[in-house]
Amino acid sequence: MNPGTIADNVGDNVGDIAGMGADLFGSLAEATCAALVISGTSAELIQESGYYYPLMISAGGILVGFVTTFFATHLIKASSQERVMLSLNFQLMLSSLLMSPVLYFCAMTYLPESFVLAKAHLKVKSIDCFWCTFLGLWAGYVIGYTTNYFTSSSYAPVRKLAQQCVQSAATNIISGLALGYYSTGIPVIMVAISIFICFTLADMFGIALAALGMLSTLTIALTIDGYGPVADNAGGIAEMCDLDEARINTDILDAAGNTTAAIGKGFAIGSACLVALALFGAFATQTEMTSVNILQPLEFAGLIVGAMLPYLFTAMTMEAVGDAASEMIIEIKRQFDTMQIREGIDTPDYARCIQISTDASIKAMVMPGLLVICSPLIVGFLVGPRGVCGLLAGSIVSGVQVAISFSNTGGAWDNAKKYIEGNNLIVNGITQGKRTEAHKNAVVGDTVGDPMKDTSGPSINILIKLMAITSLVFARVFKEHGGIIMSKYDKV
Repeated sequence: MNPGTIADNVGDNVGDIAGMGADLFGSLAEATCAALVISGTSAELIQESGYYYPLMISAGGILVGFVTTFFATHLIKASSQERVMLSLNFQLMLSSLLMSPVLYFCAMTYLPESFVLAKAHLKVKSIDCFWCTFLGLWAGYVIGYTTNYFTSSSYAPVRKLAQQCVQSAATNIISGLALGYYSTGIPVIMVAISIFICFTLADMFGIALAALGMLSTLTIALTIDGYGPVADNAGGIAEMCDLDEARINTDILDAAGNTTAAIGKGFAIGSACLVALALFGAFATQTEMTSVNILQPLEFAGLIVGAMLPYLFTAMTMEAVGDAASEMIIEIKRQFDTMQIREGIDTPDYARCIQISTDASIKAMVMPGLLVICSPLIVGFLVGPRGVCGLLAGSIVSGVQVAISFSNTGGAWDNAKKYIEGNNLIVNGITQGKRTEAHKNAVVGDTVGDPMKDTSGPSINILIKLMAITSLVFARVFKEHGGIIMSKYDKV
């Protein structure tokens, strides 16, 4: 048995269960905080029950999750990959349909008929708030559906990717990167439409509500995302126990799980964009900035630097995964060379492999963590709030593109490999299955894609959100004491 298999199983739990769960829950908490901060500028919302409105959206989503799960588990029995995806897509659709009237009920019941956001000098109606949450909800659904199309082997993009594996690993890599870049189109357009309409209706409060609408079905998003690592770990256990027949079934589940994990990441990325923008709005509220002019040199300089940060952050995380993987391979080879593992005499030292991953993850994340936290602090204290606004805008715009493309490219590469392993690829009458050249090329793509979809892509969500929340916490300090080297600019 391979000593690295247990470390792989543990890593799935840490990354796709604990990590993505924390990411999505953090988005929900931060969207709620942003909505509360902005709604605090309205006397009508503070005096009446409107201040509880963001919390009631989340509460309604929990109830919808219970109802959706009951119908999904009793109406559809999954026996194949298509049936599994049908069941999970059914949950996504049903939860969005059920949540729509709940959002309307919350807006009509807990908000006054109209209220004024003092900082934005804007009168907002309760029906406008409903439309903001409604747009966010269905934008999330479209992002999930688009992710499904680009990462599921049931559709043309992944099957075309599998065809490229017949030629070489290089053509697989090239096509996979192109697939990821294509996949950014619809999600970004949907987020842009939501931002435009919601900002028009309710200023930055509308952006925060759109994020809450997208995250209102969080229970189902977590269910869909958590399915992937469960199926993956089941396959790993079956492989270790030489359960070939069980492995066939777990491969079917795992292929669907790769798509569901990508859908979960799509929700996380879309909501992170809206949450970061909402926190950006809260930052502008706290610093009393009424507009951000990117034609000004200070703001534009911050914009350029902010757009660079996701790439620098990605480079750090990708390099960290490569170094840890190299150390892991050396340890696995050492155990096979010095121990009688193949003969079944010695037990692999799984703990050592787990320790390598744990140590690498802790040490390698120090610099990326400092980059995220220190960037807005340095810019804020040196050049003031205007520079921070440019920095946040640049990181959000750039980070969303990188995160979506990385997540979908990695998921597509993984499913292209599963598609070939399932003996589904036939070229000139010859089945291209395991241990063929096409399969080797697909494994190369999957190896490249794993850190993209499991490490760098999802972690960019944290980058843009943590930068925004750090800026918000220090907003008053930046306003009063920032701009040390920019004294010629008037403090905002």
